[in-house]
Amino acid sequence: EMKAASNALSLAARLPQHPKVARTLVALAKEELDHYDAVLAELERREVPLPPPGIDEYAVALRQATRRGGAPTFEAALLDRFLIAALIEARSCERLGLLAKALASRGERALATFYEELFVTEARHYTTFVDLATVLVPDESAVRARLAEVAAAEGKIAARLGAAPTVHG
Repeated sequence: EMKAASNALSLAARLPQHPKVARTLVALAKEELDHYDAVLAELERREVPLPPPGIDEYAVALRQATRRGGAPTFEAALLDRFLIAALIEARSCERLGLLAKALASRGERALATFYEELFVTEARHYTTFVDLATVLVPDESAVRARLAEVAAAEGKIAARLGAAPTVHG
């Protein structure tokens, strides 16, 4: 959640010429920070320490897999960042849904509800990033085609990394 907030703010800072997009990203970052705060509170309540964040092999591999030959245009690089963020949110959504379902089946209703709420917002964040990409690149068919390419790379990366106990990878 902290990395997602940082990414949204980083993107917002690059888009002063698109104030509506930047404000949407700032709102998304605030929501991610609220999630981070809620996770910290839950960990504290359970007396579980939060280790420092490590390198996210999944995100690094996804960024590397989407690099285009030569120097990409600002627009192309930005489009990829939005689509990568969308897919990270989608993968997070998928995993949070699985966690919520597993916790509910174990009778941990309160924690299941917590993850269900995160699931819903992560799904919305996926849609938000794709929608913002189409604002920046008004050719929706080009955005969808690039999303399909990035998603194919993401699928290969997720399969290669396996079933590690992560939310995003």
